[in-house]
Amino acid sequence: MAAHTETTPDHRTLYQFGYYRTSDQDAVEPTRYPVVIVGAGPVGLAAAIDLTLRGIKVVLLDDADRIGEGSRGICYAKRTLEVLGRLGVAQPCLDKGVVWKVGKVFFKEAQVWQFDLLPEDGHAMPAFINLQQYYLEHFLVERAIDLGIDLRWRNKVVGIEQGNDGATVQVMTPEGEYRLSGAWVIAADGPRSTLRGLLGLEWRGEIFEDRFLIADVKMTGDFPPERWFWFEPPFHGGHSALLHKQPDDVWRIDLQLGPEADPVDEQRPEKVVPRLKQMLGHDRFELEWVSLYSFQCRRIDRFVHGRVVFAGDSAHQVSPFGARGANSGIQDAENLVWKLAMVLNGEASETLIETYHAERSQAADENIRHSTRSTDFIAPRSPQEVRFRDATLALARSAPFAQRMINSGRLSIATVHDTSLSTPDVDRWNGVAQLGAPAPDAPVEDAHGKPIWFLDLLGGTESLVAFGAVQQVKCPLLLEGRDFHDRRGLLRRRLDASDGAAFLFRPDQHLAARWRKPEATDIAAARRRLRGH
Repeated sequence: MAAHTETTPDHRTLYQFGYYRTSDQDAVEPTRYPVVIVGAGPVGLAAAIDLTLRGIKVVLLDDADRIGEGSRGICYAKRTLEVLGRLGVAQPCLDKGVVWKVGKVFFKEAQVWQFDLLPEDGHAMPAFINLQQYYLEHFLVERAIDLGIDLRWRNKVVGIEQGNDGATVQVMTPEGEYRLSGAWVIAADGPRSTLRGLLGLEWRGEIFEDRFLIADVKMTGDFPPERWFWFEPPFHGGHSALLHKQPDDVWRIDLQLGPEADPVDEQRPEKVVPRLKQMLGHDRFELEWVSLYSFQCRRIDRFVHGRVVFAGDSAHQVSPFGARGANSGIQDAENLVWKLAMVLNGEASETLIETYHAERSQAADENIRHSTRSTDFIAPRSPQEVRFRDATLALARSAPFAQRMINSGRLSIATVHDTSLSTPDVDRWNGVAQLGAPAPDAPVEDAHGKPIWFLDLLGGTESLVAFGAVQQVKCPLLLEGRDFHDRRGLLRRRLDASDGAAFLFRPDQHLAARWRKPEATDIAAARRRLRGH
């Protein structure tokens, strides 16, 4: 029989943290930090770790005293894993997570499409892993503690004042209030952002009324580690369903319920368990977590407001279809941090921070567009949309072109940033790499023949990569060079590199410029452009 957990799962008590008093609370004047980060979710933690690795001192504030409950976001994409790898967090995620790359789509009882998100080998990271968000946050917190980051739990921001050279936040603690200043403040405090409210910023976008049930079910199942999505399955007629495997023999099940579903009643075990029994065909499971949600596709107009910069759900929200929420938020942090570091270190002017808004609002618009289209296909709102969807699904059984029209959630990929920081191409390129996109990964060898991944070679610094025999490379190096060998030729093929070609990568590993035969003046100009000059 199905068991219904009344006790709190272990992870919810293991990941609880204590409040502590700091000397800043006794200071007459607010202590000033280069960066104050508000919100210790995945985005705020990633930003804090990245800044610390770049030598920038931060303080991280959160009004809670524990990692969030429930699995919440579970799908983490290849690019996000690459970022986490650079931060020193990917390996525990990979060790714990469920790796997958295959998805299947069903219409009623028939499979109509199967896709492979990473058909080619030669990548350090998989297409996706499934991992409960509380595990990701735990690994990030452990890394932050190892780095000595100042994490302050039960420190709630209740006010903010801005000046020309920074911002001062009013912080409430169990022992009273104090003030704290930062040259920059990162608002990573989620969809109910206090800072967004304090600045009076409003959302623009669309709210969807359809309701969906999330259930985390603990069971021993024989389903493969794949993403299975059903349109109108016989066990849940007229609606959609999603099945994903998570660690610890936990399975994520999403069931569309419709806009009329009662958000309280539908979470009762008496309502949830029969639905799950009908889907699974048995009752040998334990109900670990249940939630009901509706969602929004929206963002604020600007992500940079004076010295306050918004990242993640505080700046934009999308539907869960396609796993574009946490993945986009971590990539927000990646985009912002190297720019803040350059500005704080005097290597670039503050105008560079404005390119964060340009690039990440572009990403948000792209994610909102994809999420809205997915939602319209999954939950059509007019008879015409229903007929189009059903005809597409029926045709997809035999027509490959119709399979590409199926939209059960366009899964998260990194945004190609088409902004002023990139130097326009003057040569013709045919590789998979795109200007403004993250560098492709590939297995290479260092000068001693030791295997290494190309992205690990790049790290988090500005890099110029030149192809050809060492003695033939005639372009100036940014720092002391590191030779490597592309013995399999995968990197050369993915970049479409020829002998003498050079590639300039930003500190976030996005491709900023490339040349077949570069001149020193070309490289110098591209480096200035990369800094927003």
